[in-house]
Amino acid sequence: MDIKNEKISLYKILKRIIPMVFLASPIYFIFFNIVSIVNGILAVMSTIMTQKFFDSVTNAVNNGETVSNVLLIGGGLGLVLIIDEIGNGVLNFIPDDLSYRVNAYIGGKINKKVGSLDPLVFENPSTLDDINRANVGMMDSMFLVFIFSMIFTSYVPYFLMMAAYLYRLKPVLSLSIIIIFIPVALNQFIRLKVFRKLSDEAAPVRREVKYYEDCIVDREYFKETRQLGAFKYFIDLYVSSIKLLNKKRWAAEKESGIMELKMKGITLLGYMGVLYLLVDALIKGEISVGAFGAVFASIGQMFSTMEEIISRHIGRITEDLGNINHLIRFLDIPEREGSDFEIKGVPGITLRNVSFRYPGREEETLNTINLDIKPGETIAIVGENGAGKTTLVKIMTGIYIPNDGQVIFGGIDTSKISMKSLYKNISAVFQKFQRYKMNLGENIAISDLVQVNDEKLNHATKKADLIIDKEKFKDSYGTMLSREFDGIDLSGGQWQKIAIARGFYKVHDTIVLDEPTAAIDPIEETKIYNKFADMSKDKTAIIVTHRLGAAKIADRIVVMDKGEICEIGTHEELINIKGKYSEMYNAQSKWYVET
Repeated sequence: MDIKNEKISLYKILKRIIPMVFLASPIYFIFFNIVSIVNGILAVMSTIMTQKFFDSVTNAVNNGETVSNVLLIGGGLGLVLIIDEIGNGVLNFIPDDLSYRVNAYIGGKINKKVGSLDPLVFENPSTLDDINRANVGMMDSMFLVFIFSMIFTSYVPYFLMMAAYLYRLKPVLSLSIIIIFIPVALNQFIRLKVFRKLSDEAAPVRREVKYYEDCIVDREYFKETRQLGAFKYFIDLYVSSIKLLNKKRWAAEKESGIMELKMKGITLLGYMGVLYLLVDALIKGEISVGAFGAVFASIGQMFSTMEEIISRHIGRITEDLGNINHLIRFLDIPEREGSDFEIKGVPGITLRNVSFRYPGREEETLNTINLDIKPGETIAIVGENGAGKTTLVKIMTGIYIPNDGQVIFGGIDTSKISMKSLYKNISAVFQKFQRYKMNLGENIAISDLVQVNDEKLNHATKKADLIIDKEKFKDSYGTMLSREFDGIDLSGGQWQKIAIARGFYKVHDTIVLDEPTAAIDPIEETKIYNKFADMSKDKTAIIVTHRLGAAKIADRIVVMDKGEICEIGTHEELINIKGKYSEMYNAQSKWYVET
């Protein structure tokens, strides 16, 4: 899955992003736009009131106009300026507060999309880059919407009304807005191209930086990194990646900065030209002193406002637009299709001429696999490293769809059933399990946290031989399993028992154990496998193991070699034919027999 070359117009981006920001907090969003409209009107009113105030002062000096009229107009001007400042404060506050709600809403969409993608796409490294870009784009998207809202509800009305005001004073003065706009806008168009390219190039480097940072400070890597003396190695990689990221950023900033300097020179010439027109109109008596003062002040404000819009706001948008593009493209990635089916009863699994290869690889990981697993049968899959055992399990349970052939799970083709329906009654325990930073009960019952059942928790922990004693688990199932959150830490064996209990807790008709006892001593392992054998009665069970002694509990053993099934049979049958299984079993058993 590589989406970086697809192009999306700004119109389509806004069409997708604006509804999401609105739905995150409708009332807040509407209030923001109302305040923005009022602010645009007040900015023009301040210019008009400034002209009236200067004219009233001039009339008071030259024509004896009353001071009360001057004070009245001055009070009106002051009131407009005060309300305008309050509105600016509100507009500055709302985006920061609303960003948390928007990020939560769009973040939920990203996570939902990740959960609906075909799991095979995660075998492609570009998928991780796409997710990284989408998350960065999520944080930038709210800013994009708010800036465009302010442009069309505040800034555009402000400049249109100012253009009308200047045209009424002297038509040629209205051209000043165009003189201000063109060079600044041209500069930002160039920035858009520069920073879109930067977004594409920086995503994999950012992912490297994050990974090296984890290797340095994350608890998962901390101990091993230091014991092996690899700390400095990862520091060097981290610094090198940061330097590369900064180098790319500097090149983009330099190219953009040089162009901005040129455009500002042109803008300065335009500013001087507008001042000349103002002075000329005043000398000729075409405008009043009040109009001159108001326009003189407003020209400076228009320049600063235009620069704020284009250089600051749109400037940031041009930098961030590439990431927002990736967010939209990520949300549009086709999801894995499949209809909802109800698989009734304990399923059987049938593989017919199944072949599979990972993305980017030419050789087959699985080659022409044919296998029938009866409902309620326990199958053990064994073989050397790289033989295709785990891949076969992923194909059998529908996590991956084969490139060729067909997998029938419970009477339904896995390519036609939704992942939700397929995984509903499948439970699994993997060698590389997750250590969730939650309490003990949540760690075990994570498959169904809506209604945690203590009786089921007790049943699952008993099956996993996990003893819940007060000395270790002071708050029983409420004990937090994370030192980062003022909880406790556990040994690898205890965590593995929790993972096994987690697999037993979920309601299932099919269970997969993929090297589930690697961190448990052989005696404990034997107990767990014996319990598993009892528990697997009347359920379809699949065991992947390197310890061939554990495979004896299976009804049949499937022996894998170089992506193919080379032998199938019971333990006794495979020992007697003296093939691959017998060879591996005899080699392994030497470690347990005294010479």
